[in-house]
Amino acid sequence: MFTGITRGTFKVVGVDRRPGLLAYEVELDDDLVLGLVPGASVSIDGVCQTVVAVSGHRVSFDAIQATLDLTTLAELEVGSRVAVERSVQVGDEIGGHDVAGHVIGTGRVSDVQRNGPICNLIISVAAEWMNYILPKGFIAVDGSSLTVGEVDSAGSFALHLIPETLRLTNLGDKQPGDRVNIELDPRTVAIVDTVERVMEQRLSSKERGET
Repeated sequence: MFTGITRGTFKVVGVDRRPGLLAYEVELDDDLVLGLVPGASVSIDGVCQTVVAVSGHRVSFDAIQATLDLTTLAELEVGSRVAVERSVQVGDEIGGHDVAGHVIGTGRVSDVQRNGPICNLIISVAAEWMNYILPKGFIAVDGSSLTVGEVDSAGSFALHLIPETLRLTNLGDKQPGDRVNIELDPRTVAIVDTVERVMEQRLSSKERGET
């Protein structure tokens, strides 16, 4: 489990593509490698990844084909920078929202608008996801816990990014056409699905003449 508070961006220093597998290494800093062991979970651009090996500051991960198909990890190259967060420990401050690192798929940046120090991104996603993307609600984009701005039910939403978010993430570097990893807020999904199910049951009962 993660909080969606990215600790910074870090360089990919090794990439090995094999059939159905991407093995890669990321060079982390002293704080992030402290106590990190194989088997631990780390969020890489919002994708929950298992540590395969730790050698100094170089940390190895494997992404299988199912992960590559759903996320942007297939695009990694040596020199790419990825947003990183360690998993939550007991007693940690929860500064964002509950993020599992289970990416539902990717969205695409459709517009970038800069207004002084603020960067506004318009993200286009699958139209069926918009039931769960609500103004002022939570969403995780490339692992960062963010507040949704304006929404277009046809399939897009806005993000208004402050300088601190831009400093700690890659989001300020995005250009139209770039893909980003999307994780919906699980609580919003649960509430929306529950309400829709209850309303459907009530409508069905009414049509049958039940009270």
